[in-house]
Amino acid sequence: MNVDKLTHGLDELCIKYNDDTIDKFIKYYQMIIEKNKVMNLTAITDFEDVIQKHFLDSISLCEYFDFINDINVIDIGTGAGFPGIPLKIVFPDINITLLDSLNKRVFFLNEVIEKLELRNIIALHGRAEDYGRNIEYREKFDLCVSRAVANMSSLAEYCLPFVKVNGFFIPYKSGECDDEITASKSALKKLSGKICKVKKFNLPDSDISRSFVFIKKYDTISDKYPRKSGMPTKKPL
Repeated sequence: MNVDKLTHGLDELCIKYNDDTIDKFIKYYQMIIEKNKVMNLTAITDFEDVIQKHFLDSISLCEYFDFINDINVIDIGTGAGFPGIPLKIVFPDINITLLDSLNKRVFFLNEVIEKLELRNIIALHGRAEDYGRNIEYREKFDLCVSRAVANMSSLAEYCLPFVKVNGFFIPYKSGECDDEITASKSALKKLSGKICKVKKFNLPDSDISRSFVFIKKYDTISDKYPRKSGMPTKKPL
């Protein structure tokens, strides 16, 4: 299994790594492919494609955000564990919470956590609307990330309730997201979020364009948000 694309990408992102880091990525890939035989985790299965479009894409945020020790991060709609697990592999000292609404995906994530011997990371089964109202998780995180396929207005209502005041919600978006950003401004205002910058870039050794939208939370959110299950998607703010 040729890991040159992975090591080159990590070098490009100035990530410190060792043999154990690479071994964890290989094991993670193998577990994804094996589980993909019985449930739909990803349509991308080629090793080099997974490296570029999942692993390196997940950790590329490190170029623009400082993953300091003990930072609390939550990954909403994590699916197969992106971006949370790749971030945890390369930044082992951060605290990660993975949240997904499908229990069998959470079961898989727990298998990965155990197999890779990851620490200070948990996988939770449930909806963001419910956990976002839970005082144990509401406004407890320095950073919320999401690669979920949803418009920014809906994602903001799912994600900003988890973020501390002065913390950040950073969705992973395609390179062409200007219209989506513009359409989200009314929702962000209601949710005490403000876009402070947008970073557009290409993945290492690729013409695949991506955007990170940095949304800072400047105040607490009204208790009426998030609305009941399904509403943020059906009727975006």
